[in-house]
Amino acid sequence: MNDDTRAFAKRFAARPGMNGKMPSGNQAGVYASTLAYLNAVAATGSDNAKDAVPEMKKFRGKDKLFGDTTIRQDGRVVHPMYLFEVKKPEESKYPYDYYKLVSTIPADQAFRPLAEGGCELVK
Repeated sequence: MNDDTRAFAKRFAARPGMNGKMPSGNQAGVYASTLAYLNAVAATGSDNAKDAVPEMKKFRGKDKLFGDTTIRQDGRVVHPMYLFEVKKPEESKYPYDYYKLVSTIPADQAFRPLAEGGCELVK
């Protein structure tokens, strides 16, 4: 989608055992969530969830893979969502150049509002 996501995909594909395969959206999500956790552990000096999770929920910023991101009190990661169209073969300029961005759904429209979730963690 952009230089940051392409750089991540190239690093991922170059890892031993990946055989040049690019990451899926799920793999990128696991990477981003693990990185958020590790950053919270580094910030708190603790790997205890009671310390790390509240620190993670303070994050408001730009994730290199998912754009402007927040982690709500219910634990939902909220970020823009994207609608892509698969390119025609002649539109692709290089390997793995498969998608054309059609539209971006703002985070506040892409996820159910916090107040409508019924999560017991939200007081």
